[in-house]
Amino acid sequence: MLTKKQFDLLAALERCGGRSQRSLASETGISLGAVNKTLAQLNEAGFLQDGAVTPAGLDALEPYRVKRAVFIAAGFGSRLVPITLNTPKPLVRVKGKRIIDSLLDAVTAVGISEICIVRGYLSEQFDQLLYKYPDIRFIENPAYNEANNISSVMCARYLLQNAYVFEADLLLYNPALITKYQYSSNYLGVPVKVTDDWCFTSKNGVITGLQVGGTDCHHMFGISYWSAEDGARLAGHIEQVYGSPGGKERYWDQVVFDYFPSEYRITIRECSFLDIVEIDTFRELKKLDDTYNT
Repeated sequence: MLTKKQFDLLAALERCGGRSQRSLASETGISLGAVNKTLAQLNEAGFLQDGAVTPAGLDALEPYRVKRAVFIAAGFGSRLVPITLNTPKPLVRVKGKRIIDSLLDAVTAVGISEICIVRGYLSEQFDQLLYKYPDIRFIENPAYNEANNISSVMCARYLLQNAYVFEADLLLYNPALITKYQYSSNYLGVPVKVTDDWCFTSKNGVITGLQVGGTDCHHMFGISYWSAEDGARLAGHIEQVYGSPGGKERYWDQVVFDYFPSEYRITIRECSFLDIVEIDTFRELKKLDDTYNT
């Protein structure tokens, strides 16, 4: 098993070899001295040669490869009325491009070929995606109109191992956030002084709680990664909460942080508000795309 520093440097060099130690330190946040020491370890293990990742290095990265992407796309998108009266929110276009395409393009660019979309509201409209992404697999959520988004993850619960899980209505501006390899289970979050939105509390980069509103916390974005172990564990926990009194009314993320917090160690992968936009209202959509003002 690779250490976190070994993984970060090996994955960075796999993305783009021939990097200087200074540029690796800048990208990974590892000190220059630690970069030098860790590169020596990787060379000694036969994972690097002349600054390039060897076949043995690729083998070492393989357990961390993301195998699939699961998209939660079944909801109505009521706050985006009137545009969602006829179009599911992930298929709404911003400057000519469907919102979900920004995510799908990032996923396919790093070679993730197993893509599952959980659909419900106006489900047949998602078929249009097959022209551009023919390998998509659809999963039907028959309970989308009577349960919260936990029902969508319930439908895809056996696909969560080594998997990204996306809220399909996020507009991704920085595709580099979606990488071929991930070291451990994590959520994307933006550090903020104060927020009235969903946010994470944390300690030393590990999420300690999920809540609405907070200070000195991380604004939550609905893009997460689940390791093989956590994904398998989560499948059972989703089923358990979904079948409990009031369980169908929960957001799926609450299963981990409200019901079984001691059984997971989920880290925050920091990003910025320039990387992702969540379009909550029709007014916000009009600010991003002038064509909706006509």
